[in-house]
Amino acid sequence: MRQPDQGRRVPSGYRTPAGRARVLHGSPATLTFVALFWATGALSASIRFGPPSLLLPHVAATSHSVPDHWWALMLSAFWERDLAGYVVGTLVVLLAGLPLERRLGSRKFTISALGGHVLGILATLGFLAAARGLMGSWIRDLSGHFFVGPSALACAAVMAATAALSTLWRRRIRVVLLAVLLLFAMYAGGFEDLVRLGAAAAGGLLGPVLLGRWPRFGRPAVSRHEARILVALLLTVAAVGPVVAGLAPHAVGPLSVLKFLFTNIQPVDPAALQASCSRPAGLRDCAAAQLQLRAGAGGIFMAILPSFLLLLFADGLRRGRRFAWAGALLIHATLSLLAAVTIAGVLLPPPGPGLPAREGVGGIELSGYSHPLSLVLPMLLPVFLAVLLLAGRSLFPVRAPHGTYLRLARRVLVGLVLLSLAYVGLGLALADGFTPVPGLPQLLADVPDRFLPLGFLVDRSPAFFPESTAAVVLYESIGVAFWAWTGALLLRTFLRPAHGRHSADEERARRILKSHGGGSLSWMTTWSGNSYWFSGSSFIAYRVLSGVAVALGPPVGPPADRQAAFTEFARHCRFNGWTPCFYFVPDELRGMAGSLGWGSVQVAQETVLRLDQVSFRGKKFQDIRTALNRAANAGIRAEWTSFGQAPIAVQAQIEAISEEWVADKKVPEMGFTLGSLDELDDPEVRCLLAIDSDHTVHAVASWLPVYRNGYVVGWTLDFMRRRGDGFRASIDFLIASAALSLQDEGCEFMSLSGAPLARVPASSAGGGASGVGSAASASAGGSSGADANGALDRMLDWLGAALEPVYGFRSLLAFKAKFKPDYEPMYLLYPDAAALPAIANAITRAYLPSINLGQGLTLVRGLLTRR
Repeated sequence: MRQPDQGRRVPSGYRTPAGRARVLHGSPATLTFVALFWATGALSASIRFGPPSLLLPHVAATSHSVPDHWWALMLSAFWERDLAGYVVGTLVVLLAGLPLERRLGSRKFTISALGGHVLGILATLGFLAAARGLMGSWIRDLSGHFFVGPSALACAAVMAATAALSTLWRRRIRVVLLAVLLLFAMYAGGFEDLVRLGAAAAGGLLGPVLLGRWPRFGRPAVSRHEARILVALLLTVAAVGPVVAGLAPHAVGPLSVLKFLFTNIQPVDPAALQASCSRPAGLRDCAAAQLQLRAGAGGIFMAILPSFLLLLFADGLRRGRRFAWAGALLIHATLSLLAAVTIAGVLLPPPGPGLPAREGVGGIELSGYSHPLSLVLPMLLPVFLAVLLLAGRSLFPVRAPHGTYLRLARRVLVGLVLLSLAYVGLGLALADGFTPVPGLPQLLADVPDRFLPLGFLVDRSPAFFPESTAAVVLYESIGVAFWAWTGALLLRTFLRPAHGRHSADEERARRILKSHGGGSLSWMTTWSGNSYWFSGSSFIAYRVLSGVAVALGPPVGPPADRQAAFTEFARHCRFNGWTPCFYFVPDELRGMAGSLGWGSVQVAQETVLRLDQVSFRGKKFQDIRTALNRAANAGIRAEWTSFGQAPIAVQAQIEAISEEWVADKKVPEMGFTLGSLDELDDPEVRCLLAIDSDHTVHAVASWLPVYRNGYVVGWTLDFMRRRGDGFRASIDFLIASAALSLQDEGCEFMSLSGAPLARVPASSAGGGASGVGSAASASAGGSSGADANGALDRMLDWLGAALEPVYGFRSLLAFKAKFKPDYEPMYLLYPDAAALPAIANAITRAYLPSINLGQGLTLVRGLLTRR
C-alpha cells in the first residue's frame, strides 16, 4: 500500500467505510485516550469551565508541581480549560494519532506520547530553575501559569513518529513543527509554550530509541533548494514572531521585545488615556491614543507592515529570487540600524532631570527588564539575519526577466499617485467626519503618513483623526489598499518564469552554442556560476577558484578557431595571474594541448549510445527488456515534458524525490558538471518521467540538448532521481524509453554523460580509452612530467575507489554499461604539473562549494573506511 507522505494520492481504500474502519481499528490508543479525556472532564464537571479550583492543583502542571503534586505531570494531559479546549484538543489528538499510531505501533506510540508529555514538563521545570538568575523577570511572570491539555502529548507523538518516516519528510515535519513551537516559546513565552517545545524535543529523542537506534545529531546535508526553504522559514518565523508578541495580551518571551522594532502595536492603558484626555495640553496625545485604541484591522495591518513585507520576500527566497534576497537584506539592515539606536538608548546613561526623555525606538521603558542585556541581546537578531543573508547570497541567483522591476516600479508609482489623489479628494468630501476639520494643506501633509505605520519611527501625534465611520474607513484603508496592491504585484514577479533572465554574456554564449555546436557536455557551460570569455565567434566558460581558472569543456565555436581560442584564453589567464586548466575535454583537444606542452590526465569516462544501432535485442539486453515489460505491466509510462510546463503537482513530486535523495546523503549535493533542480528548470532541457495512472512520479531524468549548425542532433543525460519506494527499475526504463523515442525523432546519439573519477579498463573501453597513462605522460613532456602523471593517475584511482561508498561514481559507470555504450575518455588539461595541487583544490571547490567541517569529516571517514 502506498504511503501518502511522498506527495502521492491517498489510496481509494481510505475513502471507503471499510478503509476508515481499518484506520480506527489500527488506532486503539488514540481512541482510548479520547474516551478517557471526555470521561474525566464529564465526571469532574470540567468540560464547560475547566477543572474546579479544588481539583486544579492536582491535575494542572505548574512550576511548583514537583515534588508536592508530581502526579499532575501525567494527569494534566487529561483535562482542559473549557469546552473549546476539549474540542480542539480532541481534534489535535485525532489528527496526530490516527495516521501515526498505525505507523509507529500502539505501544510505542503510547510510550512516546505520554513519556514525551511528562519529560516536556520536567524539562520546562528544569529550565525555569536554571534560568531563574539570568531571566528573573520572565521566570517570575511564569510562576502563576499552569498547563493542562493534550497538545504537548500530540507534539511528542508527532516528533517520535517522524523517526519512522523517510529522511526528507522526517526533516521537513521536524523543522516546521519546531519552528512553530520555538516561535511561540521565544515570543509569547508562556509556560504552556515551553512545555510543548520540551515535549516535542523529548519526542524527537524517544522516537529513534523506540525504533532501536540512537538519535543522530549534527547538521544534515541539504540541497540548494532545501537550503532556500530553510532560510525562508527562518525569516518567516522572525517576521511572524513579533506580531504574535504584539497581539498576545501577556507576551513575556525573551524575544517579545522585538515587537517594538518590527511592529507598532502599542497597548493603550485606559487610566493613562483618561489622564491624558483630562489635560488641555494633552489633547493631541489623547487623540493619538484614542486612534491606537480604536485601530481596527487596517490599523493593525499598517502597524505590522515590516513583517508583511518580510513574508512576501520569504516567498521569493523560497523560489531563489535575487530581488527577494535584496529586499529582505535591506529590511534587516534597516532594522539592524534601529536595533543599534535601541541598544545605544539602553546602554547610554539616562537624560538629566532637565532634559526631555529619549523617544522612538531608543526610548523603550526598561522597568520590565531585569537586566539591560535581556533587551540588548534580542535586538541582535536582525543583525544575525542580515549576516545570514549575506553569507547565503549564492543560494538566490534567480533573476526576473529584463524590465520586470521597472514595470513594477511604474505600476506601484501609479497606484501611489491615484490613491493619494483619492485620499485627498474623499478627505475633503468627508472633512466633517474628522476632528478637527482638515483643509487641503492638512490632508496633503498627512498623505505620507497614510502609507506608513501609525507613528512609525517618530512619536508624532496626528494633526487630525477620524470620527465618522466613512472617515475611519478612508483613513485606515488607503494604506492597506496600496500595500495590498504592491504585495500582489511583487508576488507576480516571483511567479513569473525566470527564463530569459540570463545576462548578455549568457545569451551570447547560448547563441554561439546553438549556431556552431559543441561537445555533448557543452550545455553545462550555460549553467549558473560560470563566467564567459569571448574571442570572435568562440567562447570559454570558466570559474576562478583560489587563483585557478577552471574552464569547463573545450572552447565552443567554429572548430577551426578552437586552437586560437585555447591559446588566447591561456594568455588571458596568465595576464590576470590565474593558473588555467581545462576540465572534461575530449581526446581531440588533449592532443592539440599536448603539442603546446600541456599535461593531461583522464578524469572521467563518457558513455555514448549511437541511436542508429540501438535495438535492445539479444541476450545482452535482457535486463533492459525486463524493465520495459515490467513497467508496462505496472501501468507505468514514459512521458516527455519540461519542468516549467509540468503541472504543479508533478513539479512538487519531482522536488520531493530530489530532496529525498539528497537528504539520505551525509555530504552535500554536488554541482559544476552534476545538475540539480536549478538546472532542471530550463525550457531547453527536456524531462522524461516514469509516471503511473495515478499520476505518481516514480522517477525523473533530464536531458540536455546537443546542437550542431543550429539543430539538435543529440541529447545528454544529466539529472536522475528515483522515488525511494517506487518502481525499482524506473531509471533503466527511462533511459531505454528515451533511446527508443529519440531514435524515432531522428537524433544521432544519446550521451549518458560522464562519471567523474571512474573509468573502465582499456580492454572494455576500446581504442578511445586505451593507453591512458602513457599518453598522459607523453603529453606532459619529460621524465618528471611522466612521474607526476603516473602518481596522479594512481591517486585518482585510489580517490575514485575511496569515494565509491559516498558518491558511487564507479557504480554509476557500471550501471551504464548494461546499455552497451561506446566509451570516450574525458581529460583534465593543465600547463604545469606543479600546479596540480591547486587545480585539484579548485575543482573540489567547484563541485562542493558549500561543504562545511562536519560534512568534510564525514567525507574523510568514508575515505578511511574504504581504505
